[in-house]
Amino acid sequence: MKIAILSRNANLYSTKRLIEAGKQRGHEMLVLDHQKCVLVIEKNRPHIFYKGQEIKDVGAVIPRIGASVTFYGAAVVRQFEMMKIFTAVESQALVRSRDKLRSLQLLSRAGIGMPKTAFASEPKNIENVIEQVGGVPVVVKLLEGTQGIGVILAETFKSAKSVIEAFLELDANILVQEFIKEAGGADIRAFVVDGQIVGAMKRQGAPGEFRSNLHRGGKAELIELSKEEKLTALKSAKKLGLAIAGVDMLQSSRGPLVMEVNSSPGLEGIEAATKVDIAGKIIEYVERNEFVD
Repeated sequence: MKIAILSRNANLYSTKRLIEAGKQRGHEMLVLDHQKCVLVIEKNRPHIFYKGQEIKDVGAVIPRIGASVTFYGAAVVRQFEMMKIFTAVESQALVRSRDKLRSLQLLSRAGIGMPKTAFASEPKNIENVIEQVGGVPVVVKLLEGTQGIGVILAETFKSAKSVIEAFLELDANILVQEFIKEAGGADIRAFVVDGQIVGAMKRQGAPGEFRSNLHRGGKAELIELSKEEKLTALKSAKKLGLAIAGVDMLQSSRGPLVMEVNSSPGLEGIEAATKVDIAGKIIEYVERNEFVD
């Protein structure tokens, strides 16, 4: 089977691992920069051109769409879906997961635990926003932030007010969340593929850093999830319609709290921590669905 990976950089660890895993299983692997795809839409014949050539004979697509290019990336995925080609991450699920506010609303409605979160667009509501999440310290997050960028811990009311005011004055969309002290600067990522947890790791922030992202210097180690953590991760991925997902959770005194569900989770940290061939699990999932319309 010819499998196309939608990735802007063929040298990224995750992309290289998927290529390797696919070739080991006898597949022809193709990397397409989705930003360079030209979508042609006409009656009964949607098709895609890449570098002047029409894309043909692709059996499945594995999207690796960065947050900064979600709109166009999702359009490319949707075009493949219109061409009756299986996509490992559905376009609608991709869009849904990238809207942090919407995804939290969906998870809340499903009864999934999460840090108490407030959203407002008027600077005059700042005091109420901070009060509604339990007071300081609070975590302020840009809706468009990734890999820990745009995430700030405000430890005093004055600093929280200043940060929120600054973001709102710039017309930035933000979330304000309660700070879960007992998490100790650590979180859990559960990696879900096709309704199964194929790996899990605990990420600990660097000294003096409350963000646990590996890109921010955090460290990862293998972890055995509790039954409640497993159920929370699986339910979260299912609620957002993601067959492949990295579900990020905090361990709290009231159980696991979901921070985010990532539709393009990286493979490097999880494979290093778990020693599991996660890329291979993804290829196996694609194989099971090649002929599903």
